[in-house]
Amino acid sequence: MLRGFYTAAAGMLAEQRRVEMLTNNIANANTPGYKADEAALRSFPELLLSRMNETNVPTKESRTLLNSTVIGPINTGVYMQELIPNFLQGDIKETGQPTDIALVDGTVPIDAETGTKGALFFVVQNGNGDIRYTRNGNFTLDAQGYLTTNEGFYVLDENNRRIRLNSADFTVAPDGTITENNVRIARLNIAFAANPNTVVKEGNGLFRSENGPLPSALGNPNVTYELKQRFLERSNVDIARSMTEMLSAYRAFEANQKILQAYDRSMDKAVNEIGRLK
Repeated sequence: MLRGFYTAAAGMLAEQRRVEMLTNNIANANTPGYKADEAALRSFPELLLSRMNETNVPTKESRTLLNSTVIGPINTGVYMQELIPNFLQGDIKETGQPTDIALVDGTVPIDAETGTKGALFFVVQNGNGDIRYTRNGNFTLDAQGYLTTNEGFYVLDENNRRIRLNSADFTVAPDGTITENNVRIARLNIAFAANPNTVVKEGNGLFRSENGPLPSALGNPNVTYELKQRFLERSNVDIARSMTEMLSAYRAFEANQKILQAYDRSMDKAVNEIGRLK
């Protein structure tokens, strides 16, 4: 009976984490460039149970031998293995702000090993020089004139240098070239992740690469994209689908909860009623 306790509890924990993931997706439905998470649920490996026994051997020194009796297999339930960002392109909306830049995917090759489509990112840098990646093109100009994210990360050019402008009166070409007063200032660097599963979310729309810096998409003949100034990429969260999945997760949680309560009542009766002397 205790097996059922563990299985039902594992199901409740998995659904609770799934609800937390869906809640976070819905909360970021209006965050520019946000990529919705998807849950990968897996079952625990099946285990083979055995009972250890002792057999006394009637010898002069009274030896004891250990042996085991096979009870049978047990599946210990389900768990959430990982959260996988969905890098599907979000809708593009016009904002009219010159510092807003949308990264629009063109031709992005599919990784031969994983069968997943690659992903493109803006390249940004924090004050310590750490490189991060983002799809949120809601940029701004800081007090020194550097193009930054709203969190203060510097947007980098093709040479991984910070971009400094004199005012918000600049133009971004579809290939990322920035001009101000008809003078070329820089070209936005766009990173390419052949396998997007190698980048990890850090919060605030930022990603980090676990396998070293991502290569640039500039000059890659297999990758095409377009940058649109005064536009933003919206979140790719599907509100209707997320709400439906959340209701499903709630129902699955409640079902496991009822199973757990039924086991609890059975255990209570076994302990307090069965075998009672009257």
